[in-house]
Amino acid sequence: MTAETARPAGEWRGVELGSRVVDYTERDAILYALAVGAAATDLDLVFEERLRVLPTFALTLAQWAPDALGSRGAFDIRTAVHGSQRLEVLAPLPRSGSLAMTASVAEVWDKGSSAIFEVAVESDYFVATWALFAPGCGGFGGERGPSSPKRPEAPVDHRLDVATAPNQAALYRLLGDRHHMHIDPEAAEAAGQPRPFLHGLCTLAGTTLEVARRYGAHPADLRRLEGRFAAPVFPGDRLSVDCWGADANAVAFGAAVAERAVLTGGTVSFG
Repeated sequence: MTAETARPAGEWRGVELGSRVVDYTERDAILYALAVGAAATDLDLVFEERLRVLPTFALTLAQWAPDALGSRGAFDIRTAVHGSQRLEVLAPLPRSGSLAMTASVAEVWDKGSSAIFEVAVESDYFVATWALFAPGCGGFGGERGPSSPKRPEAPVDHRLDVATAPNQAALYRLLGDRHHMHIDPEAAEAAGQPRPFLHGLCTLAGTTLEVARRYGAHPADLRRLEGRFAAPVFPGDRLSVDCWGADANAVAFGAAVAERAVLTGGTVSFG
């Protein structure tokens, strides 16, 4: 056991995870758009002559940061799961190029038997925060942190249907998040799931696409996004997405599969 592995969860707060420059091409951005649900007719998302890069694509380029924390022994990578995600867009991503990023552990919350590690990644184009739910890492005497957001009490303004594809997790993992639980039944079982499940970021991005369409916004005009992954989505599931909001400047949303909440506390703005 290394010194870092033996470190109590609370002592990871403020730890620097380093910097990295990640290169990408137009092909990568197009593959991403297809993987999260863009259609072949969405030419400004899938055709290089008109390409606008989806802001959520940046989260695949920054996947190294939460992975770096796991590889340093902060938690068991076989059982830890992605709890929630925040993204603030600072500038449009170029069609291709190199993205310089720095990362750190912004916070660690003590949930009793479990802990939540917040990994923050910063660049000139975005600020993103992963919340990683780590069983067995709690009980170190830290603060519990914010409570889970509640469903709005107002009537639903729009209800959307979002389909996922049976091969969507297999496709999405080619973009960088190759955790075995999304493709290997044995790894999924070790994580407490009956079969491989869809990446939370894929579910969130695909939902955001449909919300943008319903509100008449371009998904590349995303400015802020947040959502909590309440339960797994399995490839082939259909999501029922409830939306609250008068226009694309501020939309709250949540998603369910057969009455089982899978995305909660969602907020998104375009402009």
